[in-house]
Amino acid sequence: MGKEIRSILVVGPSWVGDMIMAQSLFKTLKEQHPRTEIDVLAPGWTNPILERMPEVRDAIYMPVGHGQVQLKTRYKIGYDLRKKGYDWAIVLPNSLKAALIPYWARIPKRTGYIGEFRYGFLNDIRKLEKELLTMTVQRFVALAFPKGIAEVPDVRAPSIDVERKDGVNALSMLGILEPKKPVIVLCPGAEYGSAKRWPTEHFGAVAKQKIEDGYDVWIMGSHKEADLACEINLVCDGKAIDMCGKTELGQAFDIMSLADLVITNDSGLMHVAAALGCRLIAIYGSSTPSFTPPLSNKAKIMELNLRCRPCMKRECPEQHLKCLYDITPEMVLKEIMLN
Repeated sequence: MGKEIRSILVVGPSWVGDMIMAQSLFKTLKEQHPRTEIDVLAPGWTNPILERMPEVRDAIYMPVGHGQVQLKTRYKIGYDLRKKGYDWAIVLPNSLKAALIPYWARIPKRTGYIGEFRYGFLNDIRKLEKELLTMTVQRFVALAFPKGIAEVPDVRAPSIDVERKDGVNALSMLGILEPKKPVIVLCPGAEYGSAKRWPTEHFGAVAKQKIEDGYDVWIMGSHKEADLACEINLVCDGKAIDMCGKTELGQAFDIMSLADLVITNDSGLMHVAAALGCRLIAIYGSSTPSFTPPLSNKAKIMELNLRCRPCMKRECPEQHLKCLYDITPEMVLKEIMLN
């Protein structure tokens, strides 16, 4: 019998959707090692996500931003973590930088994919079998198993429980009363680029119709989506409630949990909606659900079978965005009625 795994450090990803999917790894680790404690090293903005995951004991603040090196800072973090006595580190990002802290923390087992030639810094290094592990979440979960996995691992879908009162309280902080009508949440953003964003005029047309049908429509996103929200409201006569940039991430979780339906691009908020158990419609343009699907049986995926997609580009290389424009508001409205 091998040594008991008492504590694990996971070096977490720097994107909302990826951090949500990382919960599938945490669930698998807790199934395999019920008495182990899992800490996650991640940027501070991920705290509202991690504190809603019961598998995680502690979120350790990572002050170094995405893409930054800052070797002295990384060394100090690693040195300070030595006293934690972790038995195992799992590094989810593929960069060399991400492997440095577990190495400097002297964690005896350090697992991750080859990435940027991390030999030595990782001592349980894996070759990524892309044809076997086609989804990001499968790649995360596979790291919980011994090297040489020959089949796709079972994936435990992320799940985040939020009490209704938390959503109502978050609304009240924005000066919004508890909804008396059914609610549709629109998430028009996608950090990756415009080739993943359904047109705002399409979102607006859906919002206009559903408001006429007696729904409340809320638009959610960061401050970066404020202009998109304005464009949507131009179409629906300013009757949608714009929350973009007006909520903290944790508040967004709580408020979204009140939705009867979420309509979203392939984005971080899509994965949030799926983890909350919301009924959702996920619209795919340049990307593909075969790589990053919403992990929920309440999700309806809308995509078109075009010769040019999925191209996985930030901007449309053919400059027509047919993959998104040709998913019409009428198609989405029909899907709402069917479900």
